[in-house]
Amino acid sequence: MAKIPQQVIDDIRDKTNIVDVIGQYVQLKKSGSKNYSGLCPFHNEKTPSFSVAEDKQFYYCFGCGRGGNIFSFIQEIEGLSFVESVLKVAEIEGIEVSKQYQNVAVENETSSKQQQLIQLHEKAAEVYHHMLVNTAIGEAALDYLHKRGLNDQLIEEFNIGFAPNQRDFLVRVFQNEALDSNIFPESGLFVERENKELVDRFYQRIMFPIRNFQGKTVGFSGRFFATEDFDDQDQPKYLNSPETTLFNKREILFNFDKARSGIRKSGTVYLFEGFMDVLAAYRTGVTNGIASMGTSLTNEQITAISRVAQELVLCYDGDQAGIAATDRAIGHLQESSGIDLSVVSVPENLDPDEYVKKYGQEPFVKLLEHGKETVFSFKMHYRRMNKNMSNEKEQVEYVQELLHDLLNVDSLIEQDRYLTQLSTEFQISRETLQQQLRDLKRQRRNKEKAPVAPSNTAPVQERSQGGSRKTQVQKAEELLLYRLFNDETLNQRLKQTQVVFAHEIYQELYMLYDAYIESEGEFVLAKFLDFIKDDRMRNIVSTIASLNVPEEGSQQEFQDLLSVIQRSSLVEEINDKKIKQQEASQKGNQQLELDLAMEIINLTKELKQVK
Repeated sequence: MAKIPQQVIDDIRDKTNIVDVIGQYVQLKKSGSKNYSGLCPFHNEKTPSFSVAEDKQFYYCFGCGRGGNIFSFIQEIEGLSFVESVLKVAEIEGIEVSKQYQNVAVENETSSKQQQLIQLHEKAAEVYHHMLVNTAIGEAALDYLHKRGLNDQLIEEFNIGFAPNQRDFLVRVFQNEALDSNIFPESGLFVERENKELVDRFYQRIMFPIRNFQGKTVGFSGRFFATEDFDDQDQPKYLNSPETTLFNKREILFNFDKARSGIRKSGTVYLFEGFMDVLAAYRTGVTNGIASMGTSLTNEQITAISRVAQELVLCYDGDQAGIAATDRAIGHLQESSGIDLSVVSVPENLDPDEYVKKYGQEPFVKLLEHGKETVFSFKMHYRRMNKNMSNEKEQVEYVQELLHDLLNVDSLIEQDRYLTQLSTEFQISRETLQQQLRDLKRQRRNKEKAPVAPSNTAPVQERSQGGSRKTQVQKAEELLLYRLFNDETLNQRLKQTQVVFAHEIYQELYMLYDAYIESEGEFVLAKFLDFIKDDRMRNIVSTIASLNVPEEGSQQEFQDLLSVIQRSSLVEEINDKKIKQQEASQKGNQQLELDLAMEIINLTKELKQVK
């Protein structure tokens, strides 16, 4: 198989600004003169610990320890191979790449089982769409969608399709394609009967393709389409693909791949309850709308949203169930994310799709733009729903609940406004409400200060790969490597001393560094990260490159680092020989015992000479 030449890879890397590319996946803010920071896309966090160094063209997370250059970022965030990530970066930056190298990625892609499963889903989506828009079988379903307000452009944009009422339809289609039938059972597109026969999972349904964050079809949601000939009351209204290696409901957000660019530009994302609400918003021009997969929001989904949005607007159905779902979503979001929240309550118990059909597109856009209320304002309405507000006891409960909610309001102006409202409505002195709020704040602080069991959440740079705290020797070895990365002239001086790193992992890394310098003549961090093939080693390099130390070292520091490492190596060697000496004594080997004693004496003298 052909490979992309190193010169082409280097050219793409050199023409790419890592901040521009990562900025399309993570909201980055300037941090200092050279760095940018944001929420890490690889683990859930509320406080930014993800750093991108523009001058060195690499990234590093102080929370989870992941790091690398632009290619390794795209590999991990998009789930691509190295070759695919190189071509993806070129595509993002508009860098032209010869077709012969693009074919390399295609060859690699078809060899992966994951990619074969995606190929099945892409083919199924293509076939279902054809059935909807080009055949008599799909005519009634297409007419239904038109009546629901979906025009042909929107149907094309979202590749909506129709699965006919035939349990062997997709089976027969795939039999005529050059597809590996061994992976059919794993796809989720079929149901396997007791006799091992495969039948279509989806039939008599309008099909909504579900795409992952990279825009690849990984599953379907099929809406049952009743007709005079087929109206099975036992059929669920919506049927989703089962959990597979491709499709994980906890991680997927409908339309996130299309919405991500608009979310990043505006800073705002609209979260709807269902697919039809997203589509209704999309046709009004609101393209930054998404929906979860019919379940409560998950940490994985919240993390993905927080990476690209500053504000999340909840716009669930206006009925009682939708309002309760809004309250649950608020609780989860406040617990798991620091994203700004607001709520749009759809009037008249309507859902967004119904509101667009009843009042039109322009009023809906105005509702989203000017109908936003604060979370606390929503809580004030929500907490009244199941209370008898003429009952004094329930009034007091209501006020107590709202004071707890007010703890989550950071703005002093908002707090002041709402305290005044509560004081006026329930004829409670403002001073009393303020005192109660202060008491609740104090209780929360005391609870947060309560002693907790030691955790393993110390910064990664202070811990070794095994999770224990780094020793002074390990820190010295990392600092010495940091100096080598930033000053190649130190390498010759290090070789003259013949000092060996005390820990094997750092010695191995140094040997890689030395080989790279021999090959390239100069050290370029982003290029060195490609030179290293081991992910664990890459992360260690990123950790070292992110050390918060003065940029330039001194001659004295260099000597001190060598002394710490050399002393450690000698101590370890002395201890090792002492163990061997004890073993020789136990075996009665007096000559070996005497030889080892002399070696220990000489090493001890050498240790004393090391300053």
